[in-house]
Amino acid sequence: MKIGILALQGAFVEHEKVLAKLGVESIEVRNLEDFQQHRSELSGLILPGGESTAMGKLLRDQQMLLPLREAILNGLPVFGTCAGLILLAKQITSQKETHLATMDIVVERNAYGRQLGSFYTEADCKGVGKIPMTFYPWTYY
Repeated sequence: MKIGILALQGAFVEHEKVLAKLGVESIEVRNLEDFQQHRSELSGLILPGGESTAMGKLLRDQQMLLPLREAILNGLPVFGTCAGLILLAKQITSQKETHLATMDIVVERNAYGRQLGSFYTEADCKGVGKIPMTFYPWTYY
């Protein structure tokens, strides 16, 4: 098994580390040539977190958007986290332009602030105890 990780921007190294711990081979997909060269050996593709607008622009500038979209629509398994999920969404409520538009979801990008506004906290819940809470700057519908 070999998994491609979109490595244009964002948290691709973190995904590589997790896959390595699991004993899964990965390859960084930095450009169209990387994707075309390794496409036949990829069991899946990870679209990491980062900045979706920057990633979308780089996908277009490097002529990668349509080949990735076609591969996903033709059955290449894909996993998107944070910005990766925004790239996959068929609708983004806060903007007209979509990116890969292969997943039937609606994403509200920057629902309450910038990615830097994300945070984790714990709070006491009566009768339960402390519960973990993570807040992100976007919402899924």
